Amino acid sequence: MTTNAQQTQYASKKGVLSWMFFDWAAQPFHTLLITFIFAPYFVAFVAPNAVDGQVMWGNATALAGFIIAILAPVLGAVADASGPRKPWIATFSFLAIMGAAALYWAVPNSIGTPSTVTLALGAFVIALIGIEFAAVFTNAMMPTLVPREEMGKLSGSGWALGYVGGLIALIFVLATMSANPETGKTLLGLDPIFGMDAATNEGDRASGPLSAIWYLIFIIPLFLFTPDKKKITSAKGKVAQGLKNLWNTITSLPKRPSLFSFLFSSMLYRDGLNALYAFGGIYAATVLGLSIVQVGIFGILAAFTGAIGAFIGGRLDARFGPRPVVFVSCWLLVLACTIIVSTTTEFTLFVVPITNPSIPLIVFYIAGMLIGAAGGTLQAASRTLLIDQVDKKDATQAFGLYALAGRATAFIGPWAIAYVTAISQSQRIGITPVIALLALGAIGLFWVKAKE
Repeated sequence: MTTNAQQTQYASKKGVLSWMFFDWAAQPFHTLLITFIFAPYFVAFVAPNAVDGQVMWGNATALAGFIIAILAPVLGAVADASGPRKPWIATFSFLAIMGAAALYWAVPNSIGTPSTVTLALGAFVIALIGIEFAAVFTNAMMPTLVPREEMGKLSGSGWALGYVGGLIALIFVLATMSANPETGKTLLGLDPIFGMDAATNEGDRASGPLSAIWYLIFIIPLFLFTPDKKKITSAKGKVAQGLKNLWNTITSLPKRPSLFSFLFSSMLYRDGLNALYAFGGIYAATVLGLSIVQVGIFGILAAFTGAIGAFIGGRLDARFGPRPVVFVSCWLLVLACTIIVSTTTEFTLFVVPITNPSIPLIVFYIAGMLIGAAGGTLQAASRTLLIDQVDKKDATQAFGLYALAGRATAFIGPWAIAYVTAISQSQRIGITPVIALLALGAIGLFWVKAKE
């Protein structure tokens, strides 16, 4: 039986909803910048050529991932020792906002200079570090918001809300900002708002400031209404103790096979999913010849099915537990990724000839819908599966290790894609390591246990 004292540790409905709005605030960063608008724009228009652009983008993503991998568990341990998470969220939110806003100055290579490429990649690295660290400390709040039996629904509903936010932002950009450089018109056949210049892709570049403003506005409820841990008096010694506990946790991982297996498996399948997000739009724009608007439509479909998948997945998580939900989602992503890399303008499924020029587009859209549904479910269920592996008091440290696990190959994966692309001079072949990462991650779940 739950006592009144136990009940008081959980947040009000307003506090829970405000926490969920972090996903709403952050998702346009992933939707607009990493996957569907800015990344394809950078590779197609800012970089010297598409192959070099994919290599540059992979290296930038890898650098950010390396920094996150090194610092996340350390900062998580320090945060657990000092208490409140909101100061950390605010600090890294500032980096995310500044980095995203600076992407506006990434003009096309026809009017830019080599320093423009450096500016764009540097701003992206700063923004990615900021948004990922903000997520680490926000996710760590979960165990104090709701009882364990409600966490699956909380995580799934948060991801679903995030996908809806990303969907709305993407539709807005495609309908009013991002224009075809040749026609000067948006998806709805309109002139870009605020007199944005289609010839210099101003609408695509403005996706950076839009993501920054969106995040700034919708992160406010979390700071106002979501309860935080109280500051620990005289935390100096406790910080050292927190770092010692982190080291003890890391060295004890071989003796905790379930946690160790989960961190290793999630390291693989999340890196595969992140690489799919990062390079899927680039592949579509440069291999299949899709326009930024067509890639954006792919994003709309993926975000729509992602919202549905995350919402339903949260309910399946609550009913069956997170592990089977994660396992099935991994294999659905393997299927979707295989469909994508097997499709070019000449054939699909590796050997089936293309008889209608619209077939690659249709196949890519179907794969995108599957990626959205499975990806949203996978990420939502992974948060609750992690919480099952650790004590609630070590939540931030655990999510720091989770970030370490997710980023330990995040800098290897993009570098591998960049390397294979450079060696083969084929973007299609360069994407293939993603399939192996997803499959190996799913297999590793056999050694992971979840709470009854």
